[in-house]
Amino acid sequence: MKMNDKRMAFLSIPYLLLAALIALCCAKPASGQRKGESNGSPESGAAVDTKQSAALSDPVIGAMREELERSKSHVKMDNVSAPYYIEYRLSDVQEYTAEATFGALREDQRVHVRSVRVVVRVGDYKQDSYYGPGIGVVDLAPLDNDSIALRRQLWNATDRAYKAASEAFASKKALLSQYSAEQPFDDFSKVPSLQSIGPLAKLEFSPEEWKQALEKSTELYSSDPKIQSLSAALRFRAVNVYFVNTEGTITRQGFAVYSVQLMGETQAADGMRIGRSPFYMAATAAELPQPAKLQADMAKMLETLKDLREAPLVEEDYRGPVLFSNDAATDVFTGMVGNNVLGARPKPGDSARTIGDFSSSYKSRVLPDFLSVVDDPTMKSFQGKRLIGSYEIDEEGVRAQVVPLIKDGILVDYLLSRTPIRDFPDSNGHGRAAPGQPPMASIGNLIVEPKQPLPAEELKKKLIEMCKQENKPYGYYVETLSGYDPRLLYRVYVNDGHEELVRGAVFNELDTRTLRNDLVAAGDDPLVSNREGAIPTTVICPSILFDELEVKRTDKKNAKLPEYPPPAVTPAH
Repeated sequence: MKMNDKRMAFLSIPYLLLAALIALCCAKPASGQRKGESNGSPESGAAVDTKQSAALSDPVIGAMREELERSKSHVKMDNVSAPYYIEYRLSDVQEYTAEATFGALREDQRVHVRSVRVVVRVGDYKQDSYYGPGIGVVDLAPLDNDSIALRRQLWNATDRAYKAASEAFASKKALLSQYSAEQPFDDFSKVPSLQSIGPLAKLEFSPEEWKQALEKSTELYSSDPKIQSLSAALRFRAVNVYFVNTEGTITRQGFAVYSVQLMGETQAADGMRIGRSPFYMAATAAELPQPAKLQADMAKMLETLKDLREAPLVEEDYRGPVLFSNDAATDVFTGMVGNNVLGARPKPGDSARTIGDFSSSYKSRVLPDFLSVVDDPTMKSFQGKRLIGSYEIDEEGVRAQVVPLIKDGILVDYLLSRTPIRDFPDSNGHGRAAPGQPPMASIGNLIVEPKQPLPAEELKKKLIEMCKQENKPYGYYVETLSGYDPRLLYRVYVNDGHEELVRGAVFNELDTRTLRNDLVAAGDDPLVSNREGAIPTTVICPSILFDELEVKRTDKKNAKLPEYPPPAVTPAH
């Protein structure tokens, strides 16, 4: 669970509304065996029968398997190759959202939606039709378990997906014929078949308690007449994913994510807009801040907004040591490492191994030699906190794997789906997808591991000592970020170590090069940052210290103050 200042996507675009829109059109690109599962190796007949029985007992899986078998026999057009691979993925999403502002509830709704994604591949593993319109068809699916209704939906989508695949295959061949060099990797990696029927996820919470908590926390607006907006919102979501393919893989797995966000905004006397938006994310509602804690955190946020409103502006350009809290550091590593260790195939004709800042960094240094990074989706908890980035099987039917990505600062691997890239022909179980979307390489639980970490107090002392050596009166401490810009930024004075909150600052040249060359120490205080964008992920990271970073005043223009005051908190009689 994490408190942060980034506004969560679900509060600006309702997730399920977006999912419904996606469902109306084709989606666009963007280790050991366990009981009850198969990795393709021979097993006793009794074990196989048990697994088949478990799969067939689920009416959704049963309908998907029946229609898949029928499609294998009937999907074939004249002068077009029959599919070598077909997959069905059905996502069942149940969501509850609520929001209160200024002490009053303004949203309270439940939504239940199912989407099905059908992929048909023509050709073979070496070169196939997965390109352009051939990447799959997405549609809404029946909400009940009516086998015939679901099978007719799958039949219709399969027919469309096959026709799109044949068109895409021809276009892809024509495009690749323009390049003399042969593609040095397959289009689709082979994996063993797998069978796993996991428990269904469901939402467990008391809606009335949570609605009251949102209302009471936002009633605190009356304590500060200069607060221009104050709201609290929640989104509780349970997702169950059913998957079958012609390779023999059958999986069912579910997860739940519970999110709460507080949001407030005010303006300084000079017109500068000041906002805060801490959020919390957990695997169960019980792990979220309970009502009393939520109100206390809202009161703390309001006090911080008042302090920011009265804080001095950053006037000077500063270049020197900057200390990031573990909270702020998780944002840095999510964007600069998590987004760059993904094995995403570049466009046809591009000779790069992958895309992003680390596309040419394989076996090269990308971090200081005292830092290593691993992605471990098999880890369920860390220091007593559950990790929402955990999963057993990815959305392509591949078992999750632990992947050491950066070893002593050297990039040694990428996260991979079943779409190979140069020098990396196999999936490592990181092909993940939101409902209705195509799987792509994504992080699960990204963990930053420092050698000889320093206690948090030692990091602050090191910051002050470095400033003394450079004859600087103060250094900077970042508590929270918004994007890569500081939201809560403090001057730490050399003479006595006291901290002064400032506003209106941005960083210059905070990038992967700075992360590699100017990061000089890390703390022993790893923070679990559960976060959910398209998919649930977790980043675990300690505090970090840079020996040189530029801090300067923002050039963003201030807004005008309101022309007249807000209505009185107590209505006039």
